[in-house]
Amino acid sequence: MSQHFYHQNHTRVRPSSLFEDVSPLFYETLWKSQRKDTQCQAFVKRVIMSRLFKIIMISTVSTNAFFMVLWTDYKTRYNLFRLFEVSELIFVSIYSSEFCMKLYVDPINYWKDGYNLLDVIIIIIIFIPYSLRKIKGKHYPYLNIADGVQSLRILKLIPYSRGIRTLISAMGQTACTVASVLVLLFVLMYVFAVLGFCLFGVPESADLNNWGNLALAFFTLFSLATVDGWTDLQQQLDARNFTLSRSFTIIFILLASFVFLSMFVGVMIFHTEDSVKKFERELMLERHMTLMEEKHVILKWQQEEVSKLMQTQKNVDHKSFTELVEKFKKTLRHTDPMVLDDFGTSLPFIDVYLSTLDNQDATIYKLQELYYEIVHVLSLMLEDLPQRKQSQSLEKVEEK
Repeated sequence: MSQHFYHQNHTRVRPSSLFEDVSPLFYETLWKSQRKDTQCQAFVKRVIMSRLFKIIMISTVSTNAFFMVLWTDYKTRYNLFRLFEVSELIFVSIYSSEFCMKLYVDPINYWKDGYNLLDVIIIIIIFIPYSLRKIKGKHYPYLNIADGVQSLRILKLIPYSRGIRTLISAMGQTACTVASVLVLLFVLMYVFAVLGFCLFGVPESADLNNWGNLALAFFTLFSLATVDGWTDLQQQLDARNFTLSRSFTIIFILLASFVFLSMFVGVMIFHTEDSVKKFERELMLERHMTLMEEKHVILKWQQEEVSKLMQTQKNVDHKSFTELVEKFKKTLRHTDPMVLDDFGTSLPFIDVYLSTLDNQDATIYKLQELYYEIVHVLSLMLEDLPQRKQSQSLEKVEEK
């Protein structure tokens, strides 16, 4: 029993020791497997995120859609056959390059984005006709379907349009609510389909074309729900003298069209407005972040300039402070916004500001001395004025 206990303890200790031996090797292997082309990766990422790249991709997808419109005309396709072939090679090359660049930047998180998966599906769809022509030949009967599905290429515009993405996100948010509304509408149509089949499809003068079975009843109710040709359907029921037909039609149209479809539209509008407001908040946040980044860059640049100014003042003794300030003013640009809140609390700015105050104090002190001198001179002149008047009056008396 003691041996068995020792064996159990031995087996329990052994895995932990193996884990301790393997974990450093695992982390070492993982460290060695890290990417060493970070600079190239960052450069490709900047290219993908640049505005020029987005403009190129939007122009490419739009041009491809335009060429597909021209391709649907037989005469144009026959006359510009070579142009279509060359343009197709260019478009496929651009789409493949975009896929490779995005996959190179982030090969793991690339597959977590739904729009990237949409791009992958579109690229697979693009290569389906080429594969079918190579495998099945040019006369394969389903080749036209593969060519028609190529119209999905225009969906590549979705990742580059934030407005479309906002609408898609709104539709995604309404999926559960819309599904509940559709289930309720299906239940309503099921009840009225069975009721309509029993009322208008079973008697001898039954309307078998519209209410002959449950499938036809569902299709007829769908026409009534969309209010498409409901008067013709009602006339056919009136021609067979069904007494409850008008009440049946009015009640179903009120419930299906005016209630459920209005509810469906209201849910879509509500979630669309919510997504639009969220989109506007994201735009405001991005603008604020961009402004803060620009502000930080300008603040850092101004602090460096002020630091250089203070260093110059310390190193160069023969230059006056006003000359340094004038030199600093020349470095300012009119296009830069003025940063006051953070810049005003920085030490270099406080140092420059205090130096400016010292100069202002010196200037005010000189002006005060000048004022005192002026007042002293004026007081002396006022003191001499009566004596001069008396001397002048004495001179006049003596002359007389």
